[in-house]
Amino acid sequence: MANPETRIVSMTITEGGYNQDHATGAYRLETPLTQRELATPTRPESAFGFIVEALRLRREAGIAPFTVMSCDNLRDNGVVTQRSVTSHARALDPTLAEWIEQNVSFPSSMVDRITPAVLKEDADRVNAECGVHDRLPVISEEFAQWVIEDRFVNGRPALEKVGAQIVPDVHPYELAKVRMLNASHSMLAYPGQLSGLETVRDAIIDPQIGKLVERFMSLDVIPHLSAPQGMPLPAYRDLIIARFSNPNVGDRLARITGDGGSKLPVFLAPSWNKLVASGASLDRVAFVLACFIRYLRGRTDQGEAFTPFEPALSDTQRKLAESWETVFTMTVFESFTLDDGHRRVIREMAESMEQRGTSAVLVELLAAEPASA
Repeated sequence: MANPETRIVSMTITEGGYNQDHATGAYRLETPLTQRELATPTRPESAFGFIVEALRLRREAGIAPFTVMSCDNLRDNGVVTQRSVTSHARALDPTLAEWIEQNVSFPSSMVDRITPAVLKEDADRVNAECGVHDRLPVISEEFAQWVIEDRFVNGRPALEKVGAQIVPDVHPYELAKVRMLNASHSMLAYPGQLSGLETVRDAIIDPQIGKLVERFMSLDVIPHLSAPQGMPLPAYRDLIIARFSNPNVGDRLARITGDGGSKLPVFLAPSWNKLVASGASLDRVAFVLACFIRYLRGRTDQGEAFTPFEPALSDTQRKLAESWETVFTMTVFESFTLDDGHRRVIREMAESMEQRGTSAVLVELLAAEPASA
C-alpha cells in the first residue's frame, strides 16, 4: 500500500469489521487489538492499522495518498470508513489525521446482489450439478448493481466499462434500495415465516403476501421517495418483485427475519414516520410490525416453535417482547413515531393473528384497501 503504484485500496471486510460501537458509531479505541496497534503502530494487525501505517509512510516519503474505497454492504460506507481511519490515526498522531482528512478520499459505494446463505444441502446440489467439490460454493442471482461515488484522489480505472455506475452521490440509490428492496424483504419475511413458508419465493408468490409487498412499495414508499437518476421507481419495484420470484436463488425467510432489532429501524422506520407525518394509511407497516412482535415470541401459526435470531437484542430487551405492557419500550421501536393509537392498532392486529392466523388478517387488510395505481 505504500508503493506509489498503489492508487486505490479497496475494502471488503464485512459490516462487523469496522470496529464501531453499535450504539454511537464511534471507532472503538479501547479494544485489545486496537490498543496493541496503537502501542506498536509499525506492526499493524487490522485493516485500519495497515491503512494508517501505509498512509504515514507515503506522507513521510512525499508520495501522493491513495483512495480508500469500501465495498461492504454498509450504508454511508465511505463516511464510516473515513471515521474509522481518521480516528485510528488521530490516536497516534493528530497531524497525520489532519493530513488524511485533507488529502485522502473515501468514496461511498453500494452493492446490490442477493447472495443467500449456503447450507450443506445447497452445496451438495451445486457440486452434484457442476461435477466439482467446492466446500463453500456461492449462490447468487444474475442481477448485480454496483454504484460508486466519483471521488478518487489519485485516479481510477474505467469501472463504468465493466458495469459499475459512477455517480456524484450514492445516497439516492442507497435510499431506494433500503426503503424498497430491503424493506420489502422484511414485509414479506415476517408474515411468510409465521405462516409456515420457507423461502422468499414461497412468500412473494403467495397471492396475499405478494399484494402486500406490491402495495407497500407503490403506496407507502414511492410517493415519499425521490428517484435516482435513470432509475424510475415503478420499474425498480417490478424488478424487485421479479428478483424475489427467482426460483433458483432459494433465499430463506429465516435469514431475512433475523436481526430485525437492527434492520427494522433502518428499513421501515423512515417510511413509517413519513406516513405518520402525511396522515397516510399505516395499516400495511403496522401489520408487519405486529408480525415482528409475534416473531419475537417464537411460534408460527401452526404452533411450531422456533428461536428468533436477534444478536442486537440483549436478554433484557427480549424479555420486554413477552408483554404488551413493555414491548413498545424495546429499543427497536425508538425510531418509530408511535402514539397510543398506533400501539393499539399493532396490538389488535397481533392478537387477531394469534386467534385467526396471519393469512386471515392479511386477507381482511387487503380487502379493505384500494388497489395501487
